[in-house]
Amino acid sequence: MRDFPIPVVPFGPGSQPEEEEAEFLPMPSAMETFSMPSHHLEADPQTLASVCGLLQQLHTLMGEVGSQDPVRPRIELAEVAPQVQALINQSLGHGEVSILVREPVAFRIQESIFAGIWRVQELSTGGEVVRDFIEAGGIPQVVPQSAEFAASFSAQPIPLPSGIMNSPAVLNELLDRSRNFSVGQATHVLNLSLLPMSPEDLDYLAQSLGAGSVTVLSRGYGNCRITSTGLRHVWWVQYFNSMDQIILNTLEVTDVPEVAQAAAEDYADSIERLGEWLAVMFAEDKEEDPA
Repeated sequence: MRDFPIPVVPFGPGSQPEEEEAEFLPMPSAMETFSMPSHHLEADPQTLASVCGLLQQLHTLMGEVGSQDPVRPRIELAEVAPQVQALINQSLGHGEVSILVREPVAFRIQESIFAGIWRVQELSTGGEVVRDFIEAGGIPQVVPQSAEFAASFSAQPIPLPSGIMNSPAVLNELLDRSRNFSVGQATHVLNLSLLPMSPEDLDYLAQSLGAGSVTVLSRGYGNCRITSTGLRHVWWVQYFNSMDQIILNTLEVTDVPEVAQAAAEDYADSIERLGEWLAVMFAEDKEEDPA
């Protein structure tokens, strides 16, 4: 995997309302897109065969389940030879979504150029990789599990400061929606960009909701940062322009915001494209070793 583009930063969307004080995630300047394999994938025949075998196994499993199926296709890589891992990394590439999970166990997650195929690495307290696998699905299962683990159905008791306008009403609505949310329910969105919100309102909401355990950076629909909060099922979703300024600021009550997930049609497309990728690679392998 390439260097992960999201640093671990303190939670606080909206808590730094002045532009000159705001600190957000740095946005990647480039993104890899899908292309069919070519001869640049140089490797010895045994390594290439191992990679194709593992990805063929993943492709078969993906064809048996849907993107939201609770049983996720998973290929463990911890015991795979380093040269095989390196070629897998080169083959899968670097996609649109990057994720950091902090609690109860740290994970570093990167979507591949095949939407819905994720590289997932569990990290020790010292930052060393202790588990490494590929998982296929709308979003890795550890993401909603970790977000729920680190959240509760109550908000932090924060005294109301002067300058407050609408944040208490927004918070009450979020508390109600959080308690009554069930998985599969339609997402409830509060668009803070369209509400009269003072800097004090945004700061009050950030402190009341508290920090969550998951940070997501998605570049599928522009630059978008998604952070879980300390209130269960509530996520802060922020879209940025090319100058890294917030252009849309929302709070969503959902399992995981859709912008972070691979859509079912994208998942199906990845199955098809991965099959084409494997067909080319197996054909090249046969040309090199006709025996």
